[in-house]
Amino acid sequence: MASSPFISLLLLLIISLSSSSSFAQPSFRPKALVLPVTKDRTTLQYTTVINQRTPLVPTSLVFDLGGRNTWVDCDRNYVSSTYTSPRCRSAVCSRAGSDGCSQCFSPPRPGCNNNTCSGTPDNTVTRTATSGEIATDVVSIQSTNGSNPGRVVQIPDLVFVCGSTFLLQGLASGTVGMAGMGRHSIGLPSQFAAAFSFNRKFAVCLSSGRGVAFFGNGPYVFLPGIPISVTTTPLLINPVSTASAFPSGERSSEYFIGVTAIKIDEKTVPINATLLKIDGTTGVGGTKVSSVNPYTVLETSIYNAFTSAYVREAAGRNITRVASVAPFGACFSTQNLGVTRLGYAVPEIQLVLHSNDVVWRIFGANSMVSISDDVVCLGFVDGGVNARTSVVIGGYQLEDNLIEIDLASNRFGFSSTLLGRRTTCANFNFTSTA
Repeated sequence: MASSPFISLLLLLIISLSSSSSFAQPSFRPKALVLPVTKDRTTLQYTTVINQRTPLVPTSLVFDLGGRNTWVDCDRNYVSSTYTSPRCRSAVCSRAGSDGCSQCFSPPRPGCNNNTCSGTPDNTVTRTATSGEIATDVVSIQSTNGSNPGRVVQIPDLVFVCGSTFLLQGLASGTVGMAGMGRHSIGLPSQFAAAFSFNRKFAVCLSSGRGVAFFGNGPYVFLPGIPISVTTTPLLINPVSTASAFPSGERSSEYFIGVTAIKIDEKTVPINATLLKIDGTTGVGGTKVSSVNPYTVLETSIYNAFTSAYVREAAGRNITRVASVAPFGACFSTQNLGVTRLGYAVPEIQLVLHSNDVVWRIFGANSMVSISDDVVCLGFVDGGVNARTSVVIGGYQLEDNLIEIDLASNRFGFSSTLLGRRTTCANFNFTSTA
């Protein structure tokens, strides 16, 4: 007969195995991620915060919708035990599109190592670019169910580019680089999707305060429990890069859509339709969406025709034009302006896309910029006669509109204003459920 101590030991082992089995948790794989996106009132730029490095540091970056990569100032106060600089001609360098080797003639530090590959940190606000070391480091980010943030997840080797302190000139105070969301394998949407095996899709909802960016599948739910759907149109590829500096033959990482006509109160603005198409050789023309431009920018001939048509329609509504206020060309008195849930009661702007029944509608909340209690201005600016892109839809026109970019199916989705659905982009509930 077995001894009593042996039986006790056996029972203890069974209980122990049973307990560890009951407490074992499968590894958590998020279906989507979420980041806050906040407007800086001084520069009108949009910023986000990513927790990076070891130990983790909240890293404030300018949110760049079309940015090729994420870059961070490594010259100043970059300290991390998990920073790595991939060797030249490694798989990471290949993925980043870098095939050269770099040397640094100073003591080794983040951003300065030998036999590493280099990328191009690009300040797309000032159009200044330089060369910088490609690197990887730990990043943590919150998951989401589409309604709230959830558990924090970690990527051990997010690829970014080391920038220099001088590149921060012109960026919002407190930021240390730019978060690139563009269509490149090291843009954040592609890296997040690869890390967690979800769809290469993301959505952005900018706000005059704090908005939100989602990565992965929806839903996109805003208080008080309103799910947002989108109308879609094809994303177009510009075969020529629109970055400040780029390798020969690289296509643009920015997001272009096919605007075919511009209307004001359903009346077509007479413009040269050729300007709305991307030239396949030079990459000039077309329409892109930008979070870096604070207002929509139009090539001069389009701007003049658009402004004239808008002023004419406004006069027909007995809206009084007043002196211009830079950078805007058409400003109006608020004296005869009514106010609706969609903003000032002004002529509606329609951007006609690939089909006559696919229309992005812009109402007063996104077309009129308040200058004072007495004056509002049409929030569109002149981009010059040699504009690289004919129409750049800027941040102000994107606010309180949810846009979805599906890189896998090459589709662009837009909600038009959420104000018509009795919510705003500031209404995502950032209270964590974790």
